[in-house]
Amino acid sequence: MDDLDRAVTRLAPRAFELLARLVAEPSTIGQEQGAETVLGDALAAVGFGLTLLPIPANIGEDPDAGIPIRSYTDRYDLIAERHGARDARSLILNGHIDVVPADDPSMWSTPPFEPAIVDGWMIGRGAGDMKGGFAAGLLALWALDEVSPGWLGGDLTVVAAIEEESTGNGTLAAGRAGYLADAALLLEPTDLDLLLGGISLIWVGIEIDGLAGHAEAALSSVNPILSAGPIIAALQKLESEMNAAHATGDDADAAFAAVTHPYNVNVGKFHAGDWASSVPPIARLEVRVGHPAAWSSDEAFARVQGAIDEAIAGDEWLAEHAPRLKLTGYRAQRYMQDAEAEIVTSVAAAHQAVHGTEPARVAIGSTTDARFYLNQFGVPAVAYGPRTRNMHGTDEAVELASIVEVAQTVAHFLREWFKEGAS
Repeated sequence: MDDLDRAVTRLAPRAFELLARLVAEPSTIGQEQGAETVLGDALAAVGFGLTLLPIPANIGEDPDAGIPIRSYTDRYDLIAERHGARDARSLILNGHIDVVPADDPSMWSTPPFEPAIVDGWMIGRGAGDMKGGFAAGLLALWALDEVSPGWLGGDLTVVAAIEEESTGNGTLAAGRAGYLADAALLLEPTDLDLLLGGISLIWVGIEIDGLAGHAEAALSSVNPILSAGPIIAALQKLESEMNAAHATGDDADAAFAAVTHPYNVNVGKFHAGDWASSVPPIARLEVRVGHPAAWSSDEAFARVQGAIDEAIAGDEWLAEHAPRLKLTGYRAQRYMQDAEAEIVTSVAAAHQAVHGTEPARVAIGSTTDARFYLNQFGVPAVAYGPRTRNMHGTDEAVELASIVEVAQTVAHFLREWFKEGAS
């Protein structure tokens, strides 16, 4: 290890303490402010100027936005800027401050927002996805400032966005407001791989009407929970058809050839009823639909609608009381970064210099906010971050050693990136 690597290793406990403070702030949708304050204080302490960027109330009218699912009143992105001493190129470090809910804390080995370290892993909601990335980024900055004073030649912007987990509107709003650079590095959890691309996907809300009544008279009622059966089967059939077409090449996306099952249709929420002896009047489903890039969000929605219409055609009740569908949340476009773009090769070179191996270049059957930098703003972008387990699940965790490994790579990458002249 050189002096920079040793500084990262020595300062690592400080980064783990920061991570614990971030995880202890339950920054689910609408509750992001506490975690933004913790992160903002850490960035201000190393010379960043802070801006709280409001999300426009009408951002849902932007054709590239997700469908808003919560008011943006008193919610914002945290933008942190630090300027170098010379006219060098610029960079964005992007991450999302929001986390998904922890549905049933009783299932966790420790309370989800009380971080715990077990066998070298920090357990806690958001520890992996993706507050561990912020900890790695700050660790790299602390080490650089100590070992290489004056390392920052150009402008470095940290974008801590809201709603990456639901719409992407936080990063989109930051880009629309002009917070852009020559390239972007997203500190997403990637197991130290270079994540280049993600698929298209939408969220769909489905409402199924029933005919409510007492359980004793169930034969004269219609239970929407049971009516959901053929609808869920239709969604599963659509998933199978999309992946079969990908596998056979009939609708293949070559960039995702290594992903054997890229298009997952997930029923993530199902709510109906409030009493065991009552037939509920309505059932509500919320569904995430990964789909081929050739389909627009509107076409993907139409395919879902068509699959459901076909499935319910023989059901007398559903045929007369058609389920109501609407887009909600994600309208994410497929993206793919050129593997030979300078941001990719530069991070890869830093990884190899530190760890002695070439990092894998991968694509996933999901998405990140990198899609906006590439698709909407023409900014090269790649994701690189720590090892995680159980993302979005029970006992989500991040490997602490991998935070150190990522920080070493990022520190070397930043020092080299800002040695270059003006773009």
